[in-house]
Amino acid sequence: MSDGADRSEPLNETEILRYSAFTHDPVGGNPAGVVLDARGLDDAAMRAIAAEVGYSETAFVTGGDASARRFRVRYFSPLAEVAFCGHATIALAVALAERLGPGEIVLDTPAGEIPVSTSADDSGAVRATLTSVPTRSRPALATELDAALRALGWAPEDLDPALPPHVAFGGNDHLVLAAASRARLAGLDYDFDGLADVMRRHGWTTVDLVWRESPERFHARNPFPVGGVVEDPATGAAAAAFGGYLRELGLITRPGTIAIRQGEDMGRPSDLLVDVSPRDPRIRVTGQAVPIP
Repeated sequence: MSDGADRSEPLNETEILRYSAFTHDPVGGNPAGVVLDARGLDDAAMRAIAAEVGYSETAFVTGGDASARRFRVRYFSPLAEVAFCGHATIALAVALAERLGPGEIVLDTPAGEIPVSTSADDSGAVRATLTSVPTRSRPALATELDAALRALGWAPEDLDPALPPHVAFGGNDHLVLAAASRARLAGLDYDFDGLADVMRRHGWTTVDLVWRESPERFHARNPFPVGGVVEDPATGAAAAAFGGYLRELGLITRPGTIAIRQGEDMGRPSDLLVDVSPRDPRIRVTGQAVPIP
């Protein structure tokens, strides 16, 4: 573990960088802000920057040791701090790899230690794989489910009975609801304030709406009203929680990779790869990230 001392030199990046995660095309994926040297910023300044950027999250490196490739990170949405953000972690890891070279990075986040592995292909495109904190999942309570369905405008028969509603954790809590059809997932039109109230009451960061195309491929949408954002185009933290959900249900019987397609219905297609093992509660989420011009 880091002793907390700050031995890093500034990475000459006090400005705000912008990356799109889980895509090779900056018009797809989920945009994230990245501040590689936020050591002089207090909470109010980071919240203000996140609000100005306007993306669902911005990652701030608040200290660490660049020579050891270990950094302290905090994440802010336009409205509040969140303990962990997957797509901003992928964006941050790619930004660091572009400056320090590919390899292993360790991030100390409010949710816990997040190792990230980065690599570059022959074209120079960088991919990152984060390893989540241990995941867990439990059945949603009837009161939780009823309130969420009401805010979403969904009926119980809109749900896939083979994938029961759960509250899953992968650094944050997410309500997981599986739609019975692709059309139900596509028709997302919810009560923004009502769902935000339900989520705050229960401590959920997003609602992870999914549809199973096959055992290895899912489509997802992630309302994020508590962060001031209608929907996330790609959500690495929810993907990690969803991997833990599948593991908890016993649907993962051997190590394998699940593909999640997200953002398609909002015109920002995103691809997340989720590695799950029945023997390990930690989930690995992989994706590319590219600078936004």
